[in-house]
Amino acid sequence: MKKLNFVDKLLFVVNSIFAALLILSYFLPFIPPHISPLLAVLSLAVPFLILSNLLFFLFWFLKMKRQLLLSFLVLLIGFNHVNSLFKFPDTTTLNEQNQFSVMNYNVRLFNLYSWIDDHNIEVDIMKFIESQAPDVISFQEYHPHLNVDLSFYKFKYEKLSGNRVKYGQAIFSKYPIINSGSVEFTNTANNAIYADIVTSFDTIRVYNIHLQSLRLDTEKEEFTKDNSSRLLKRFGETFKMQETQTELFLNHKKLSPYKLVVCGDFNNTAYSYVYKKITENLKDSFNEAGHGFGRTWNFKYFPIRIDFILVDNSFKVNTFEVFNQNYSDHFPIISKMSLGQ
Repeated sequence: MKKLNFVDKLLFVVNSIFAALLILSYFLPFIPPHISPLLAVLSLAVPFLILSNLLFFLFWFLKMKRQLLLSFLVLLIGFNHVNSLFKFPDTTTLNEQNQFSVMNYNVRLFNLYSWIDDHNIEVDIMKFIESQAPDVISFQEYHPHLNVDLSFYKFKYEKLSGNRVKYGQAIFSKYPIINSGSVEFTNTANNAIYADIVTSFDTIRVYNIHLQSLRLDTEKEEFTKDNSSRLLKRFGETFKMQETQTELFLNHKKLSPYKLVVCGDFNNTAYSYVYKKITENLKDSFNEAGHGFGRTWNFKYFPIRIDFILVDNSFKVNTFEVFNQNYSDHFPIISKMSLGQ
């Protein structure tokens, strides 16, 4: 520090704070939100903290200063966190035998209230789905819009609520659904639904989870000091609700007699307690076959992945892709998988 000028000393102090916060974030998946709701909010900032420490490392590297060791060691310790943020393309040979494709998409009511200034959003979404033709689609914030015709899927299960406007979760399938149902969450319109689907190679259970929403509109939300304090409190309460909802889902999941595919909008990141609990004995399709940042939520400040397709260990994940379609505040994701390793 003695050989640094004033500006560099100040930057290293900021660097040290960000490094300490990133180290702290490594413990978040092991801390239930009800113990410290405000601390759980830090999971949303992990992508920012990783990128910040990477930039600090590059800054000190270019200046040939030993201060680079701080961020380097912190990033090295949390390699799995870093690896979950950005993936390089995988060149592994694909196994297309018994392949099965699944899409997950939070469609935000097909733009029912014109959040996006485009009156053909619902038609564009339908055309996009037709072009990709996944075997199964898992929708969050689904609304049976008059202009959305998904009749080319012969089977579906919807769980809708609301009086004037019906909305909720839905699963559409090209294959027969022999059983379906809902895991009800209390005091909320969010829930988890499931469908047992008879494919050409096996019967699988597909879950569609929509954990408690953050209710954050980054286009309108003002991040002032007073508003930020209010947001932190609200997010803390939301994460406590997500913890309870996750326990309800896990209790139901234990009784499944079939191989599992778990889709959904978790409204939380891969660095959170709820993600760790839900992914136990499951594989994250992005980690297995994704590339890039895997950004699934249209958050303008830094890349955030809150939508997931998880599979149990009997599946081999062949591909995972995020589509940059600006038809919602979420981006559609598709994974292709097959049985066997």
